[in-house]
Amino acid sequence: MKPIQVGLLGIGTVGSGTFNVLQRNQEEIRRRAGRGIQITMVADLDVARARAVVGEGVAVVSDAREVIANPDIDIVIELIGGYGIAKALVMEAISAGKHVVTANKALLAVHGTEIFAAASARGVIVAFEAAVAGGIPIIKALREGLSANHIEWIAGIINGTTNFILSEMRDKGLDFEVVLKEAQRLGYAEADPTFDIEGVDAAHKATIMSAIAFGIPVQFDKAHVEGITKLSATDIRYAEQLGYRIKLLGITKRAPKGIELRVHPSLVPAKRLLANVEGAMNAVVVHGDAVGTTLYYGKGAGSEPTASAVIADLVDVTRLHTADPHHRVPHLAFQPDAMSDLPVLPMSEVVTSYYLRMRVADEAGVLAKVTGVLALNGISIDAVLQREADEVGGEGATSTDLIILTHDTREGTMDKVLAELQALPTVLSPIVRIRKEELR
Repeated sequence: MKPIQVGLLGIGTVGSGTFNVLQRNQEEIRRRAGRGIQITMVADLDVARARAVVGEGVAVVSDAREVIANPDIDIVIELIGGYGIAKALVMEAISAGKHVVTANKALLAVHGTEIFAAASARGVIVAFEAAVAGGIPIIKALREGLSANHIEWIAGIINGTTNFILSEMRDKGLDFEVVLKEAQRLGYAEADPTFDIEGVDAAHKATIMSAIAFGIPVQFDKAHVEGITKLSATDIRYAEQLGYRIKLLGITKRAPKGIELRVHPSLVPAKRLLANVEGAMNAVVVHGDAVGTTLYYGKGAGSEPTASAVIADLVDVTRLHTADPHHRVPHLAFQPDAMSDLPVLPMSEVVTSYYLRMRVADEAGVLAKVTGVLALNGISIDAVLQREADEVGGEGATSTDLIILTHDTREGTMDKVLAELQALPTVLSPIVRIRKEELR
């Protein structure tokens, strides 16, 4: 059978990895897909660089629209990234009747509803395994492998840059800014790391997983997003003493009134597997009613790990290329006419537990005042750690750190309590709040 022909838009790190892996493993891939898969056309603004990667025998152009317009191209891989030209090109490829494979989590998290609707109307596939957690096949697991389950929650370390930074902060006792510079020097963090360290990248991925897990539209604008820029080595050290590690988690959870969708630093019990994911690695935990808890671990970025996911999508699309569109796995796992209207909850309605750190005056009665405020608002305490003043500020210090772990409470209630505690004259600096996830 004639090989399926693929056009590649963008041949940077992932694009070159995709081309190289496809070439290297072409015979094995052909045996799996049932026919050959060939990248026969590449578009990149740097034509010379693209030519150096693909060699002779592949058409190289600077205009991506030439690839889309080519009637011989069956599948378009979009690896340009971003919301702008990438969206226009994906929509044009769909309109031209091309299947699309993309690693663009930002595009799908923001415009996925429009893109999937257009693809369904045109009868083509938009495949996006590489958009979440690099080489980890989490999209296929959620869409297919766990389709018997009522998914209850997902929690993931889905940004390698922030996990590397937090691992280094814990191992070396260094503050955020110092480790960020080292991460940039080593190539783990971009020159502009904003999307990573502010939690936006993780929120894009969590948004996509939430839509697949619960059959809701992609709603990135409803996600609660916090990064790691305000974390201190002090809190990482105290968390360790209490038996926890701090990770930036993407969390989506089924709640009585809707769906939680949030990204923020979290204390995770050190005995949990997720707490022991170190460096730039990714891991996602999914809990379903039938299967229980499952863990997916691996490289979340990089040239060939991400290429692995891109090519897996190419194989799937090749197998289903001639299938009736109604017999394909739906883009978001649930049939388009069976999507849920469950709301994404505001953060004030989320129920979780908390780590609180207060710098307080070292005098009698302070702990009683603090615990009194918590008790009056119905918040129970799980653990208390109070440091000796000279441990915190040296000999003769007049203030100390008070650390409290709470049981579950509503975020809106905790907001009110923190305002009351902050107003106490014996609380001397802004209170640090970090959410705690037991992941039972």
